[in-house]
Amino acid sequence: MADFSISFQNRSSLNLDSNRLLQTARFVMQQLRLHPLTKLTVQCVTLAEMETLHIQHMDEPGATDVLSFPMDELRVPAADEVAQAGELGEIILCPEFAQNQALENGQSFENEFDLLLTHGILHLLGHDHYEPEEHREMFSLQADLLAKLSESRGSN
Repeated sequence: MADFSISFQNRSSLNLDSNRLLQTARFVMQQLRLHPLTKLTVQCVTLAEMETLHIQHMDEPGATDVLSFPMDELRVPAADEVAQAGELGEIILCPEFAQNQALENGQSFENEFDLLLTHGILHLLGHDHYEPEEHREMFSLQADLLAKLSESRGSN
């Protein structure tokens, strides 16, 4: 397995499975063929913290599920390219928001959290979903990664 440097901090009110979170991040980064020395920071925050960050950085009211802050503007390498090492960036997740969202979406909290972490990593790599074509590309890649992740775990 790759030696990705992933730092994780949980400041939320929920007890989280940090091993699963780290496994998910490593799996996604490996599938995207990122350099093994790539660094990633993941922080889980309270609803109040997420609301403050959402207003501060996106100028939008209320909390949200995930925010991504890229650092070295790394990209998924083309088939004939060697991946560059660097700092991917920081993902901020709000477990309480995700918990409510999972209920609304009729799926487990763990699967919702996998989705949000994968979504955040894709944003750090320059993917977006504002335009219809970008949306199709990003969500197709996200669905593919999540299917492979589920298959690797031998579950749903």
